[in-house]
Amino acid sequence: MDMRNALERLSAQAAPSGFEGPAAQVAAELLRPLMDEVSIDRSGNVIGVRRCGKPNAKRLLLDAHIDEIGLMVVGIEEGFLRFRTIGGVDPRMLPDRELTILTQPPIFGVVACLPPHVQKAGDSKMSVPISELMVDIGMSQKQAEKAVPIGTPMVFRGGCISLGDKQLCGKAMDDRSCFVTLLRVAELTQPAALDVDLYLVGSVSEEFTCLGAKTAAFAINPDWCVAVDVTHGATPDGQKDRTFPVGGGPAIGVGPNMTTWMTRRMIAKAEELELDYQLEVMAGHTGTNGWPMQISREGIATSVVSVPLKYMHSPVEVLNLEDMEHTAQLLAAFVRNLGEEAETPC
Repeated sequence: MDMRNALERLSAQAAPSGFEGPAAQVAAELLRPLMDEVSIDRSGNVIGVRRCGKPNAKRLLLDAHIDEIGLMVVGIEEGFLRFRTIGGVDPRMLPDRELTILTQPPIFGVVACLPPHVQKAGDSKMSVPISELMVDIGMSQKQAEKAVPIGTPMVFRGGCISLGDKQLCGKAMDDRSCFVTLLRVAELTQPAALDVDLYLVGSVSEEFTCLGAKTAAFAINPDWCVAVDVTHGATPDGQKDRTFPVGGGPAIGVGPNMTTWMTRRMIAKAEELELDYQLEVMAGHTGTNGWPMQISREGIATSVVSVPLKYMHSPVEVLNLEDMEHTAQLLAAFVRNLGEEAETPC
């Protein structure tokens, strides 16, 4: 499959937490040729199933969320929109940003900012609080009140573009890049005779409450689950012990949110395939869907695997396509023979 094209399609969808419909429709369309069944559940999760054909087969759930961070209109003043955040939005990223306001049809807006010529002394060194920022949509108060209902969501404008030979840059790579990685897993495992039923989930609202992962894991009741998400890519100003080189391969999570034998098996499969991989020590909550899935029902054996991503929660997130491919190869190897090779809980 053309992962670049699939990611460009998904990234272009405007679908913040709670409003994932456009991304879910595209995700389901991309998934449908690769699975036995594809549906969208009551929470909005996209769920694909490939059955191995064995009676009472055990179940493996691979999850990647399809929502993105965003903003929501809470008021209108002199034609400018006041807003609050959906998910972890860094206020430093907002002044002069281009936005898509999700009216019907969508309209364009920009986050207003003061030029340096009229700023007070010291203003340029400070982050402007969300409560003081407004969105300019080029309308009067009366026009804006008619065009933009209170509660309208907004997202960063744009899709993704190439950055060098192997990297892509754009919005919503967190975590639609990982859903595309799951599509590639489905493709890689098609020729193999699986010994487990495979569930691929594009979950909703991870950036808000992990709602989708909670409901999907409870409904599917898997024996094992893997949260596939992004982690922080290394940059010259990043903390060396908390970032991972883009192009260095998938980051395998190690810590209490991960079941020990699953972590060992991930590492073993990466070494068997001679794939570059990185170990990410996660001493507490991983900040992924791994935690809510791990504690679903009476508990589910869990692993977390991540794709390194620079500039997370910005409109210019950057990743390496080879990391996506290698993550897919690792997960496909993990899926094969899982029913036979799985260890007892520990």
